[in-house]
Amino acid sequence: MEFDVVIVGAGPSGLSTACKLMQMAQEKDQELMVCVVEKGSEVGAHILSGAVLEPRALNELFPDWKERGAPLNTPVTGDDIYLLNNAEKGIKLPNFAVPKTMHNDGNYIVSMGNVCRWLAEQAEGMGVEIFPGFPAQDVIVEDGKVAGVITGDMGLDADGNEKDSFMPGMELRAKYTVFAEGCRGHLGKELISKFNLDADSAPQHYGLGFKEIWDIDPALHQEGLVVHSAGWPFDNDTTGGGYLYHAENNQVFVGLIIDLNYSNPHLSPFDEFQRLKHHPKFAQYLEGGKRVSYGARAIAKGGFNSLPKMTMPGAVMVGCDAGTINFAKIKGNHTAMKSGILAAETIFAALSAGDEGGKDLTAYTDGFKASWLYDELYNTRNFGAAMHKLGTFFGGAYNTVDQNFFGGKLPFNFSDNSFDHESLKLASESKEINYPKPDGKLSFDKLSSVFLSNTNHEEEQPCHLKLKDNSIPISVNLPQYAEPAQRYCPAGVYEVEETPEGDKKFVINSQNCIHCKTCDIKDPSQNITWVTPEGTGGPNYPNM
Repeated sequence: MEFDVVIVGAGPSGLSTACKLMQMAQEKDQELMVCVVEKGSEVGAHILSGAVLEPRALNELFPDWKERGAPLNTPVTGDDIYLLNNAEKGIKLPNFAVPKTMHNDGNYIVSMGNVCRWLAEQAEGMGVEIFPGFPAQDVIVEDGKVAGVITGDMGLDADGNEKDSFMPGMELRAKYTVFAEGCRGHLGKELISKFNLDADSAPQHYGLGFKEIWDIDPALHQEGLVVHSAGWPFDNDTTGGGYLYHAENNQVFVGLIIDLNYSNPHLSPFDEFQRLKHHPKFAQYLEGGKRVSYGARAIAKGGFNSLPKMTMPGAVMVGCDAGTINFAKIKGNHTAMKSGILAAETIFAALSAGDEGGKDLTAYTDGFKASWLYDELYNTRNFGAAMHKLGTFFGGAYNTVDQNFFGGKLPFNFSDNSFDHESLKLASESKEINYPKPDGKLSFDKLSSVFLSNTNHEEEQPCHLKLKDNSIPISVNLPQYAEPAQRYCPAGVYEVEETPEGDKKFVINSQNCIHCKTCDIKDPSQNITWVTPEGTGGPNYPNM
């Protein structure tokens, strides 16, 4: 099938690209064929975000979004930011001690899954073709140019043999292809390597973000209140923070983000999140409530210094695939949308001038540098690196001074040139952590959590978690790092079992995978590669 533009991923960046392309085509009365492929069973099924949305890009894309019924129903009414000293105590920081980037006046607490569903409706109303359940598995590269993508085969058994239900993948060819897969997109990762797009940038850095939705006691609900925390449960070698957002309908969104450069291989991000909910600053809202949804997703948080070159012959990379999140704001949706808008403007200008495709659209880089997106990312370039270099307290103090008094223009550049997977210390040199058993009220186990994510994969299909060397988990990772995949995975995918003969065996429960990509990022041997499973596989988040 041939199109003018193929977009990979129906998230905020991909759908904004599609909407802007069609808006310009309608204004110029031009015909444009635009296709969006999405690996989830429906648009929004794989979208997971906090989320407090800054509507700046949405205002540009659809100035009349309120009249169109966009699901932005809960304006932020207050910001509470706590520094948690220990499991019992925490102090609320005054506004002057908080970086301005963390203030949320004019923002909205939203379900980004529902925002994406709404964006998809706008796109389809303008003629965009959206194909959910069709993961883009491979890139078509011809004569050094991206020419489209190939969707995955369906109906293969675990050994790769064709079943009765076999359907071959489709070639979707395009003059230009937009990669909007989200954080650590597997095609984006391949393209960055193939076209050497990160030659002039620092390594990308990542966090793992957890989210649960709770129905809470209406008497405890404060619609519009945004709560953030730093400090406990982390030690001095681990950075990140918690959040709790009071959404509509007596629901709260609660979660934790942990930077994936942590050093202790015994640490379990999932269990750190479960511990956080027992802190009085969080438990005061959750006690007596009911958990109704769970999910986790990696976040690209390197910011400006880690941005790769975002164009290559025949293609553009946008949103979290490129790492456009502004982590100083803990927000990446408005920046992802803006990157998609800029891509659409560049591609439409080229096609309108008679371009037949395949060019390296360097005009995108020019548009990016002239936009508020560039300024926003540049002015917060030191935020994450300062936290990594100076720690939570001193890094936070630097960022407060830099953002509140100098607008991000202090003449310093903090650079973090390490890779997150290189940060683990040996298990023998690290303190073991004994996590309390979940109480079934505030804290829970992994399997009951995965159940709430509605995760499902076709039983008989090739495993989408590929090991480069099957021996490494037991021969290297187990003796050196106590095989950390057992703990860093938030879905219980990886286990080390003992065989009847007394040997150790590495087990992959790929059915549990919630597509967070943490294993692809954090494995110390870089031995695990995440690829797309059969279409519609993975979580089915209703309103995350």
